[in-house]
Amino acid sequence: MIQVYNTMTKRKEIFKPLKKDEISIYCCGITPNKSTHIGNARPFVVWDVIRRYFAKLGYKVRYIQNFTDVDDKIIAAANKENSTWQEVSARNIKIYFQAMDALNVRRADFYPKVSETMTEIISMIETLINKGYAYKLDNGDVYYSVEANKNYGKLSGRKLEEMMAGARIEVDERKRHPMDFALWKSAKEGEPFWESPFGKGRPGWHIECSAMSLKYLGEKFDFHGGGADLIFPHHENEIAQSQCAIGDENSFAQYWLHNGFLTIDNQKMSSSEGNFFTVEDILKKFPGEVVRLFLLQTQYRSPLDFADTLMENTRTAYNRLKTSYDYLNDIAKRIEAGTFVKSKPEKSAMITLSQAGGLVELAERLMSSFEDAMNDDFNTALAISYMFELSRDVNGYYNDYISGKIYPRGTDAFIMLRVREIFMDMASIIGIFENIPEEKAVDDELVNKLMNIIISIRQDARSAKNWAVADKIRDELKTAGIILEDTPQGVNWKNA
Repeated sequence: MIQVYNTMTKRKEIFKPLKKDEISIYCCGITPNKSTHIGNARPFVVWDVIRRYFAKLGYKVRYIQNFTDVDDKIIAAANKENSTWQEVSARNIKIYFQAMDALNVRRADFYPKVSETMTEIISMIETLINKGYAYKLDNGDVYYSVEANKNYGKLSGRKLEEMMAGARIEVDERKRHPMDFALWKSAKEGEPFWESPFGKGRPGWHIECSAMSLKYLGEKFDFHGGGADLIFPHHENEIAQSQCAIGDENSFAQYWLHNGFLTIDNQKMSSSEGNFFTVEDILKKFPGEVVRLFLLQTQYRSPLDFADTLMENTRTAYNRLKTSYDYLNDIAKRIEAGTFVKSKPEKSAMITLSQAGGLVELAERLMSSFEDAMNDDFNTALAISYMFELSRDVNGYYNDYISGKIYPRGTDAFIMLRVREIFMDMASIIGIFENIPEEKAVDDELVNKLMNIIISIRQDARSAKNWAVADKIRDELKTAGIILEDTPQGVNWKNA
């Protein structure tokens, strides 16, 4: 049973899909007037995890995400650099995909664009005019009449008389009500335009997402998502115009999910405030999977503060999980090569079985807890904590195995492969360990012999209390990408 927090009802609800075994999702995409900042990226990483989880549960997921490829900001950017709106949009859409690929965000089923959806947008505006929910001004502008809809404000919970105009809503004294919003903007000199029954012009901001979602998902679909800043006015206006056009106040999205803000020093990150970091810049300092893990270590509805120190902490945490990934892969390779099982004293048989068996029992319990967390409004923060708990015990098991404290039997091979399967199931939902550079093929036996020689020389230096040489060997190996781990059972080494 999955519970989701529905912004419309302001409470958690048991999720019931509209169609058996199918999930339909619309997520508001970017306006590609500049490079994607990390705050933009959060909803797409969140929805990527949600999609992955539903797919893991056996649902067929249809996911739509738009591009507002023609817009006031894009036109302004094009004029500033003496280019075209098409060039600005195309360049920044390309940058967006590069950023999302680095964050392991899988592609949507379709990315509709405003410029390619004009027929549907114009048709929807005509329907709203004909039904009395919109009106045309003498200059060709078309506005939605908020007073014509008695349910206006039901998503945000605001009363009409208390509302203030949101971003991108232009003041026009010819409007019937100050909160009426533009469906169609008449053409201005030097700006792109399309022909319509209302005259030459282009769409307002809100109408585009209504037309696109209805075109690709139908009059009723499961989820509509985006950042909390879109609740009002964007999503409020989407609901109003869509349900009025359809003629059914229960139509359109059934569940509204909104992620919290990304902040810097507890201030909302935004392009307009200038306090933002692009994904492109952050990826120069941190691997994409570290950035992804950072965005998911807080429940999606909660605010998330960004700082380099927090990113460094996440890098350390990620490396712990990566160590488990490497250890489990090493065990799998040994099993495949037939070298995992070692001879052992017979008296340790029960100890061996209990350690491997205990680990898989823990893994099964943690996977169940992981799923419970995801079922509770997609709580990735809690889910990831169970992955770390499993990681700790996996690392302990591997170190005991390498140091000779554990001597596996044949049955342990199957057990450890199941542990690896569970760990990788968790990783696949969170979306990590998918963008790891392939290691160059090496002669493992030769590498092990060389490392044993180096470790032996370092141990001799330590025995002679020649700490400078011992530390130099350790530091030079670290620079080369090899980590030495001093344990009571001896020295282990691994790739950094």
